[in-house]
Amino acid sequence: MTALADPTRLRGRGRSRLPDRLFTTGTALVAGLVVLVLVAIFILLATNSAETWQTFGLSFVTGTTWDPVAGIYGALPFVVGTLLSSAIALVLATPIGLLTAIFLAEYAPRRVGVPMTFVVELLAAIPSVVIGLWGIFILGPVLKATVSSWIVSLLGWIPFFSGPAFSTGLFTAGVILAIMILPTIVTISREVLVAVPSGQREAMYGLGATRWEVISRVVVPMARSGIIGAVILGLGRALGETLAVTMVIGNRNDIPTSIFSQSQTLASKIATSFNEAQVGLQTSTLIALGLILLVITISINIVARVFVGRAVAAERGA
Repeated sequence: MTALADPTRLRGRGRSRLPDRLFTTGTALVAGLVVLVLVAIFILLATNSAETWQTFGLSFVTGTTWDPVAGIYGALPFVVGTLLSSAIALVLATPIGLLTAIFLAEYAPRRVGVPMTFVVELLAAIPSVVIGLWGIFILGPVLKATVSSWIVSLLGWIPFFSGPAFSTGLFTAGVILAIMILPTIVTISREVLVAVPSGQREAMYGLGATRWEVISRVVVPMARSGIIGAVILGLGRALGETLAVTMVIGNRNDIPTSIFSQSQTLASKIATSFNEAQVGLQTSTLIALGLILLVITISINIVARVFVGRAVAAERGA
Protein backbone atom coordinates (compact mmCIF):
# COMPACT_ATOMS: atom_id res chain seq x y z
CA MET A 1 0.00 0.00 0.00
CA THR A 2 1.39 3.37 -0.99
CA ALA A 3 1.66 6.35 1.30
CA LEU A 4 -1.03 8.17 -0.73
CA ALA A 5 -3.49 5.37 -0.06
CA ASP A 6 -2.83 5.19 3.69
CA PRO A 7 -6.31 5.21 5.38
CA THR A 8 -5.01 7.10 8.41
CA ARG A 9 -3.83 9.93 6.20
CA LEU A 10 -7.13 9.99 4.34
CA ARG A 11 -9.04 10.20 7.63
CA GLY A 12 -6.78 13.04 8.76
CA ARG A 13 -7.68 15.12 5.76
CA GLY A 14 -11.23 15.61 6.97
CA ARG A 15 -10.02 17.07 10.25
CA SER A 16 -7.43 19.26 8.49
CA ARG A 17 -10.14 21.00 6.47
CA LEU A 18 -11.55 22.77 9.55
CA PRO A 19 -8.66 25.27 9.86
CA ASP A 20 -8.89 25.93 6.12
CA ARG A 21 -12.60 26.62 6.37
CA LEU A 22 -12.11 28.88 9.38
CA PHE A 23 -9.38 30.80 7.57
CA THR A 24 -11.48 31.11 4.40
CA THR A 25 -14.50 32.31 6.36
CA GLY A 26 -12.41 34.76 8.37
CA THR A 27 -10.79 36.34 5.32
CA ALA A 28 -14.20 36.59 3.62
CA LEU A 29 -15.63 38.39 6.66
CA VAL A 30 -12.71 40.82 6.79
CA ALA A 31 -13.04 41.52 3.05
CA GLY A 32 -16.76 42.09 3.48
CA LEU A 33 -16.07 44.41 6.41
CA VAL A 34 -13.87 46.58 4.20
CA VAL A 35 -16.69 46.89 1.67
CA LEU A 36 -19.18 47.69 4.43
CA VAL A 37 -16.92 50.46 5.76
CA LEU A 38 -16.75 52.01 2.30
CA VAL A 39 -20.52 51.81 1.89
CA ALA A 40 -21.02 53.25 5.38
CA ILE A 41 -18.74 56.20 4.58
CA PHE A 42 -20.66 56.86 1.37
CA ILE A 43 -24.04 56.70 3.13
CA LEU A 44 -22.80 58.95 5.95
CA LEU A 45 -21.53 61.59 3.53
CA ALA A 46 -24.68 61.41 1.40
CA THR A 47 -26.96 61.71 4.43
CA ASN A 48 -25.14 64.66 5.99
CA SER A 49 -24.92 66.51 2.66
CA ALA A 50 -28.59 65.97 1.78
CA GLU A 51 -29.43 69.63 2.51
CA THR A 52 -26.96 70.76 -0.14
CA TRP A 53 -28.36 68.46 -2.82
CA GLN A 54 -31.93 69.43 -1.94
CA THR A 55 -31.07 73.13 -2.16
CA PHE A 56 -28.86 73.21 -5.26
CA GLY A 57 -29.24 69.83 -6.94
CA LEU A 58 -26.62 68.95 -9.53
CA SER A 59 -25.99 72.67 -10.08
CA PHE A 60 -23.83 72.44 -6.96
CA VAL A 61 -21.31 70.40 -8.98
CA THR A 62 -21.39 72.78 -11.96
CA GLY A 63 -21.62 76.03 -9.99
CA THR A 64 -18.65 78.40 -10.00
CA THR A 65 -19.51 80.77 -7.14
CA TRP A 66 -18.67 80.11 -3.50
CA ASP A 67 -20.20 82.89 -1.40
CA PRO A 68 -21.16 81.95 2.18
CA VAL A 69 -22.58 85.46 2.81
CA ALA A 70 -25.06 85.17 -0.04
CA GLY A 71 -25.63 81.47 0.55
CA ILE A 72 -24.46 80.48 -2.93
CA TYR A 73 -22.18 77.48 -3.28
CA GLY A 74 -20.60 75.87 -6.32
CA ALA A 75 -17.99 73.08 -6.32
CA LEU A 76 -16.66 73.29 -9.88
CA PRO A 77 -13.56 75.43 -9.09
CA PHE A 78 -12.42 72.88 -6.52
CA VAL A 79 -13.14 69.91 -8.78
CA VAL A 80 -11.08 71.52 -11.56
CA GLY A 81 -8.28 72.36 -9.12
CA THR A 82 -8.21 68.80 -7.83
CA LEU A 83 -8.08 67.23 -11.29
CA LEU A 84 -5.51 69.66 -12.70
CA SER A 85 -3.11 69.43 -9.75
CA SER A 86 -3.31 65.63 -9.82
CA ALA A 87 -2.81 65.58 -13.60
CA ILE A 88 0.31 67.75 -13.29
CA ALA A 89 1.63 65.41 -10.60
CA LEU A 90 1.06 62.34 -12.79
CA VAL A 91 2.67 63.92 -15.85
CA LEU A 92 5.78 64.69 -13.80
CA ALA A 93 5.97 61.64 -11.55
CA THR A 94 5.07 58.80 -13.94
CA PRO A 95 8.07 58.97 -16.30
CA ILE A 96 10.49 59.76 -13.48
CA GLY A 97 9.10 56.98 -11.31
CA LEU A 98 9.09 54.39 -14.09
CA LEU A 99 12.63 55.19 -15.23
CA THR A 100 13.84 55.08 -11.62
CA ALA A 101 12.17 51.71 -11.11
CA ILE A 102 13.76 50.34 -14.30
CA PHE A 103 17.17 51.49 -13.14
CA LEU A 104 16.75 49.95 -9.69
CA ALA A 105 15.39 46.67 -11.06
CA GLU A 106 17.53 46.16 -14.17
CA TYR A 107 20.68 48.27 -14.09
CA ALA A 108 21.74 49.11 -10.55
CA PRO A 109 24.07 46.67 -8.77
CA ARG A 110 22.82 45.39 -5.44
CA ARG A 111 25.14 47.61 -3.39
CA VAL A 112 23.57 50.64 -5.11
CA GLY A 113 20.01 49.45 -5.69
CA VAL A 114 19.23 48.47 -2.10
CA PRO A 115 20.28 51.81 -0.51
CA MET A 116 18.56 53.81 -3.26
CA THR A 117 15.34 51.83 -2.81
CA PHE A 118 15.48 52.50 0.92
CA VAL A 119 15.97 56.23 0.32
CA VAL A 120 13.04 56.36 -2.10
CA GLU A 121 10.80 54.55 0.39
CA LEU A 122 12.00 56.88 3.14
CA LEU A 123 10.70 59.80 1.09
CA ALA A 124 7.17 58.56 1.74
CA ALA A 125 7.76 58.84 5.50
CA ILE A 126 8.36 62.60 5.42
CA PRO A 127 5.34 64.36 7.02
CA SER A 128 3.25 66.33 4.56
CA VAL A 129 3.53 69.47 6.71
CA VAL A 130 7.31 69.36 6.35
CA ILE A 131 7.01 69.01 2.59
CA GLY A 132 4.52 71.88 2.59
CA LEU A 133 6.88 74.16 4.51
CA TRP A 134 9.71 73.22 2.16
CA GLY A 135 7.43 74.00 -0.76
CA ILE A 136 6.53 77.46 0.56
CA PHE A 137 9.97 78.69 1.53
CA ILE A 138 12.30 76.86 -0.87
CA LEU A 139 10.66 75.04 -3.78
CA GLY A 140 8.08 77.70 -4.66
CA PRO A 141 10.55 80.61 -4.98
CA VAL A 142 13.01 78.40 -6.89
CA LEU A 143 10.33 77.30 -9.36
CA LYS A 144 9.18 80.88 -9.81
CA ALA A 145 12.69 82.07 -10.67
CA THR A 146 13.57 79.14 -12.94
CA VAL A 147 11.11 76.65 -14.41
CA SER A 148 7.97 78.77 -14.16
CA SER A 149 9.61 81.83 -15.72
CA TRP A 150 11.06 79.65 -18.49
CA ILE A 151 7.65 78.12 -19.28
CA VAL A 152 6.02 81.57 -19.38
CA SER A 153 8.69 82.94 -21.71
CA LEU A 154 8.49 79.92 -24.02
CA LEU A 155 4.80 79.02 -23.97
CA GLY A 156 3.22 82.15 -22.51
CA TRP A 157 1.31 82.80 -25.75
CA ILE A 158 -0.84 79.76 -24.88
CA PRO A 159 -3.48 80.85 -22.33
CA PHE A 160 -3.02 77.74 -20.19
CA PHE A 161 0.70 78.52 -19.75
CA SER A 162 0.39 82.29 -19.45
CA GLY A 163 1.85 84.19 -16.51
CA PRO A 164 2.59 85.80 -14.26
CA ALA A 165 4.28 83.03 -12.32
CA PHE A 166 3.84 82.89 -8.55
CA SER A 167 5.72 80.97 -5.91
CA THR A 168 2.38 79.49 -4.84
CA GLY A 169 -0.22 78.14 -7.19
CA LEU A 170 -1.39 75.17 -9.20
CA PHE A 171 2.01 74.35 -10.71
CA THR A 172 3.79 74.36 -7.35
CA ALA A 173 1.06 72.15 -5.88
CA GLY A 174 1.45 69.74 -8.80
CA VAL A 175 5.21 69.50 -8.26
CA ILE A 176 4.71 68.91 -4.54
CA LEU A 177 2.20 66.15 -5.28
CA ALA A 178 4.59 64.60 -7.80
CA ILE A 179 7.26 64.37 -5.11
CA MET A 180 4.79 62.83 -2.67
CA ILE A 181 3.48 60.12 -5.03
CA LEU A 182 6.90 59.27 -6.45
CA PRO A 183 7.76 56.65 -3.76
CA THR A 184 4.50 54.79 -4.45
CA ILE A 185 5.11 54.60 -8.19
CA VAL A 186 8.80 53.70 -7.85
CA THR A 187 8.40 51.03 -5.17
CA ILE A 188 5.48 49.16 -6.72
CA SER A 189 6.83 49.43 -10.27
CA ARG A 190 10.20 48.06 -9.13
CA GLU A 191 8.54 45.11 -7.42
CA VAL A 192 6.52 44.13 -10.49
CA LEU A 193 9.56 44.53 -12.76
CA VAL A 194 11.64 42.28 -10.52
CA ALA A 195 8.80 39.73 -10.49
CA VAL A 196 9.03 39.18 -14.27
CA PRO A 197 10.37 35.60 -14.76
CA SER A 198 14.07 35.52 -15.55
CA GLY A 199 13.40 32.95 -18.23
CA GLN A 200 11.75 35.62 -20.35
CA ARG A 201 14.86 37.76 -20.18
CA GLU A 202 17.17 34.83 -20.93
CA ALA A 203 15.10 33.85 -23.98
CA MET A 204 15.45 37.34 -25.44
CA TYR A 205 19.16 37.43 -24.68
CA GLY A 206 19.48 34.10 -26.42
CA LEU A 207 17.98 35.66 -29.54
CA GLY A 208 20.65 38.36 -29.49
CA ALA A 209 18.58 41.19 -27.99
CA THR A 210 20.26 44.07 -26.18
CA ARG A 211 19.42 44.91 -22.58
CA TRP A 212 17.22 47.83 -23.65
CA GLU A 213 15.34 45.61 -26.11
CA VAL A 214 14.75 43.07 -23.35
CA ILE A 215 13.44 45.78 -21.02
CA SER A 216 11.27 47.59 -23.56
CA ARG A 217 9.88 44.52 -25.36
CA VAL A 218 9.59 41.94 -22.58
CA VAL A 219 10.00 43.24 -19.04
CA VAL A 220 7.90 46.41 -19.20
CA PRO A 221 5.07 44.87 -21.29
CA MET A 222 4.81 41.91 -18.91
CA ALA A 223 4.71 44.26 -15.91
CA ARG A 224 2.31 46.69 -17.56
CA SER A 225 -0.71 45.89 -15.41
CA GLY A 226 1.30 46.33 -12.20
CA ILE A 227 2.78 49.61 -13.42
CA ILE A 228 -0.70 50.93 -14.22
CA GLY A 229 -1.79 49.91 -10.74
CA ALA A 230 1.16 51.78 -9.23
CA VAL A 231 0.25 54.93 -11.16
CA ILE A 232 -3.39 54.69 -10.07
CA LEU A 233 -2.37 54.29 -6.43
CA GLY A 234 -0.22 57.39 -6.81
CA LEU A 235 -3.17 59.23 -8.35
CA GLY A 236 -5.33 58.27 -5.39
CA ARG A 237 -2.73 59.76 -3.06
CA ALA A 238 -2.60 62.94 -5.14
CA LEU A 239 -6.38 63.37 -5.19
CA GLY A 240 -6.70 63.13 -1.42
CA GLU A 241 -3.58 64.96 -0.25
CA THR A 242 -4.58 67.89 1.93
CA LEU A 243 -2.07 69.69 4.13
CA ALA A 244 0.89 70.12 1.78
CA VAL A 245 -1.39 71.20 -1.08
CA THR A 246 -3.26 73.64 1.15
CA MET A 247 0.02 75.35 2.05
CA VAL A 248 1.23 75.91 -1.53
CA ILE A 249 -1.78 76.10 -3.87
CA GLY A 250 -2.84 79.65 -2.99
CA ASN A 251 -6.41 78.89 -1.77
CA ARG A 252 -8.36 80.96 -4.31
CA ASN A 253 -12.02 80.09 -4.94
CA ASP A 254 -11.93 80.49 -8.72
CA ILE A 255 -11.54 78.17 -11.68
CA PRO A 256 -7.85 78.26 -12.63
CA THR A 257 -7.25 79.76 -16.07
CA SER A 258 -3.54 79.01 -16.16
CA ILE A 259 -1.17 76.39 -14.84
CA PHE A 260 0.27 79.13 -12.59
CA SER A 261 -3.09 80.33 -11.23
CA GLN A 262 -3.78 80.14 -7.53
CA SER A 263 -6.51 77.61 -6.86
CA GLN A 264 -8.02 75.17 -4.38
CA THR A 265 -8.68 71.44 -4.34
CA LEU A 266 -11.64 69.68 -2.78
CA ALA A 267 -9.49 68.49 0.11
CA SER A 268 -7.84 71.86 0.72
CA LYS A 269 -11.21 73.67 0.68
CA ILE A 270 -12.60 71.31 3.30
CA ALA A 271 -9.47 71.72 5.44
CA THR A 272 -9.46 75.52 5.32
CA SER A 273 -13.18 76.07 5.83
CA PHE A 274 -14.57 73.33 8.06
CA ASN A 275 -13.55 74.80 11.42
CA GLU A 276 -15.17 78.14 10.60
CA ALA A 277 -18.27 76.72 8.90
CA GLN A 278 -21.65 77.35 10.51
CA VAL A 279 -23.81 74.35 11.29
CA GLY A 280 -26.39 73.95 8.56
CA LEU A 281 -26.09 74.56 4.86
CA GLN A 282 -22.45 75.66 4.98
CA THR A 283 -21.34 72.51 6.79
CA SER A 284 -23.49 70.43 4.47
CA THR A 285 -21.75 71.89 1.41
CA LEU A 286 -18.32 70.96 2.76
CA ILE A 287 -19.50 67.40 3.42
CA ALA A 288 -20.86 67.37 -0.14
CA LEU A 289 -17.36 68.28 -1.35
CA GLY A 290 -16.08 65.22 0.49
CA LEU A 291 -18.73 63.09 -1.21
CA ILE A 292 -17.68 64.41 -4.63
CA LEU A 293 -14.04 63.62 -3.84
CA LEU A 294 -15.00 60.08 -2.81
CA VAL A 295 -17.00 59.56 -6.02
CA ILE A 296 -14.11 60.87 -8.16
CA THR A 297 -11.62 58.58 -6.42
CA ILE A 298 -13.83 55.50 -6.73
CA SER A 299 -14.65 56.27 -10.37
CA ILE A 300 -10.99 56.65 -11.31
CA ASN A 301 -10.15 53.37 -9.57
CA ILE A 302 -12.96 51.56 -11.40
CA VAL A 303 -11.74 52.88 -14.74
CA ALA A 304 -8.20 51.87 -13.82
CA ARG A 305 -9.31 48.35 -12.93
CA VAL A 306 -10.98 48.06 -16.33
CA PHE A 307 -7.77 49.11 -18.10
CA VAL A 308 -5.69 46.75 -15.97
CA GLY A 309 -8.08 43.89 -16.71
CA ARG A 310 -7.85 44.55 -20.43
CA ALA A 311 -4.06 44.70 -20.23
CA VAL A 312 -3.91 41.37 -18.40
CA ALA A 313 -6.31 39.80 -20.90
CA ALA A 314 -4.21 41.09 -23.78
CA GLU A 315 -1.04 39.65 -22.19
CA ARG A 316 -2.68 36.25 -21.71
CA GLY A 317 -4.03 36.32 -25.25
CA ALA A 318 -0.57 37.09 -26.60
